[in-house]
Amino acid sequence: MKPAQAISDVTVRRISSDAENEEFSDVLAVEEPLEIRLGLADRTHKAISITMRTPGDDGELAAGFLFTEGIIKSPEQVKQIRHCGLKIGKGSGVIDRTSALNSNTIRVDLAEGVEIDLKRLERNFYTSSSCGVCGKSSIEALQAGASPLESNLTVSQDLVNSLPDILRSSQKVFDRTGGLHASALFDANGTLDIVREDVGRHNALDKVIGAKFMTGEMPLSNNILLVSGRVSFELVQKALMAGIPIIAAVGAPSSLAVELAKEFGMTLIGFVRDNRFNIYCGQERVVQ
Repeated sequence: MKPAQAISDVTVRRISSDAENEEFSDVLAVEEPLEIRLGLADRTHKAISITMRTPGDDGELAAGFLFTEGIIKSPEQVKQIRHCGLKIGKGSGVIDRTSALNSNTIRVDLAEGVEIDLKRLERNFYTSSSCGVCGKSSIEALQAGASPLESNLTVSQDLVNSLPDILRSSQKVFDRTGGLHASALFDANGTLDIVREDVGRHNALDKVIGAKFMTGEMPLSNNILLVSGRVSFELVQKALMAGIPIIAAVGAPSSLAVELAKEFGMTLIGFVRDNRFNIYCGQERVVQ
């Protein structure tokens, strides 16, 4: 993500009881709406979702969202991704901010002959506690589209403890704004594979998954996911659809997140900080 796409300059006045008030220039994380539209085989378009996101990597975000919602299943189903007339293409996601400034609509055109289950698009969306949209009102609703994960991936305690520092050193936009979530994928050796930032934690994860989806790397059964904040049901659901067996978080999980992870055989780790962490389920994948 280019910093110019993700930050905005602003003048603020600092008020302090022990120093003279002063004005200075600050930078903020940009937050703008993005409408995701689906281009169907009959050349009609269908609005799928509107999400508040940090501009940049919009192609990955759209692809990741459609995949984790079960609407598309392979990159071959995608003909092209266009951002208000600008062709992004498979796996790119980087757009010219100036050219796209007046457009916050992205369209994912399906390949010829691809049919999707339109009933999945007619479900009721609701705003979840993670500030995203999620159409699954219960774990039972997921069972039709997902299976318990089978992965032999194991990690050491030391590896888990090392992940937050690696992620933190890779959060370039957070360094300047202090206002973005991040999701990162690591391999079995703890090597950083990909990281994305966004004002929405669900968007950051969709960008990561979308990037891997469009390059045909699913399922991510040999990867570890680290998120910078807490873990909601929605994040576990997205990781499940991507086949990620281990989720670690700097913050706490919700009760439903733990229930979902346990139901589908995932490892969920929380409060990874200060060389300690809590394992909520799937402890067999963490070894000394």
